[in-house]
Amino acid sequence: MNSFNTPLAEVDPEIHGLIKKEYDRVIGTVQLIASENFPSRAVMEATGGPLQHKYAEGFPYLRRKKMDGIREWDRDGRYYEGNVIMDQIERLAIERAQKLFGTEYACVQLFSGAPANECIYHAFLEFGDHAMAMDLANGGHLSHGSPVNFSGQRYNFMPYGVVEETGIIDYDQLARDAKEHQPKMIVAGATAYPRIVDFQKFREISDSVGALLLVDMAHFAGLVAGKAHPTPVGYADVISTTTHKTLRGPRGALILADEERGKAIDRAVFPGIQAGPHLNEIAAKAVCFHQCMQPEFQQYAADVVKNAQFFGDEMMVQGFKLVSDGTDTHLILVDLRDRKYSGNKAAKALIKAGICTNRNMVPGDERPPMQTSGIRLGSPFMTSLGFGEDEFREVARWIKRILDDIKNDDEIENVKNEVSELCASYPHPDFLL
Repeated sequence: MNSFNTPLAEVDPEIHGLIKKEYDRVIGTVQLIASENFPSRAVMEATGGPLQHKYAEGFPYLRRKKMDGIREWDRDGRYYEGNVIMDQIERLAIERAQKLFGTEYACVQLFSGAPANECIYHAFLEFGDHAMAMDLANGGHLSHGSPVNFSGQRYNFMPYGVVEETGIIDYDQLARDAKEHQPKMIVAGATAYPRIVDFQKFREISDSVGALLLVDMAHFAGLVAGKAHPTPVGYADVISTTTHKTLRGPRGALILADEERGKAIDRAVFPGIQAGPHLNEIAAKAVCFHQCMQPEFQQYAADVVKNAQFFGDEMMVQGFKLVSDGTDTHLILVDLRDRKYSGNKAAKALIKAGICTNRNMVPGDERPPMQTSGIRLGSPFMTSLGFGEDEFREVARWIKRILDDIKNDDEIENVKNEVSELCASYPHPDFLL
């Protein structure tokens, strides 16, 4: 039997069934993981479309090369033929990214956030060079120098943190440490930091020691695109971001810089770290950037922040302690150290009730990463579906009911039924099933 043109449901009903089960899980639960979001149907169509067949190693845009002593543009940047249309798609994605964020250079080939950071380190650091980034326990990311990650194993990262009492970055200590350690690079950005990063201070500290400033805006890039958060453009030397969080695009990443630094990034991406780019994801990124330039996305970004701030206030009304007492962005970090259980147990109890969160360390956490003393909550996913203040107030109340009596299976079941009823009243994107 030739199954080449046969639909998935017929070719592999087992996988199709599992995909359907995941779809049913998502639409029947409250999704509060700050790094997750629903892509639009248009993004999904581009991602799953017929652009997965082509190899396109190299670049579609003009790369400078020296010929006969004159700098000219080399238009033939691919190592495979048949990329005329693919070149147009990637160039369009690049142009849209440049326009959206206001930069001279954009690389849209990155597979994900950690590889994007790896390419930047590869471009501008030597193994063993000193760098600084936020400590993982204070809200940083694995690829920002964690000792269990390639970044911490190849480079000498000095972590900086927050003032435990306030949850705000300790810029004074950061400046002192930078002066002492003389890093070649400073990384600004985090995965669990609820406040706006002061790019001006980071720029001043970086300049004081001659360090390159990398801003990893993976979490808040969509807020920047939607003008609901200050932009790091004009402060950062290089910017990395994922495209699937607040940008609401496909799984993937993006690097932004000026044209001169872009040359080093090109070489680091290919042939340095990656080979053939994923053209279907690049097409989906182009769609994402186009959608982010529409007025409705600005309203979405504003609603994400508004909902997160309201949600945080309501969580405090319900008696929970938040790191930094609130948020400026899309996420809140709940400190559960006044409870007798870990963040892991809290997240496990909440998912039983249909509320999806993730455990997270908090500043000064004495529990290990697999347990933690906190949970992280975010507003992007449910804001995409139309949740507003009334719905987030109800979610805060559900969380209190569960976490105040974490072993009460009857109450968990009651909340689960209420969650299912609320979620059923909201439309969800068509997952093309």
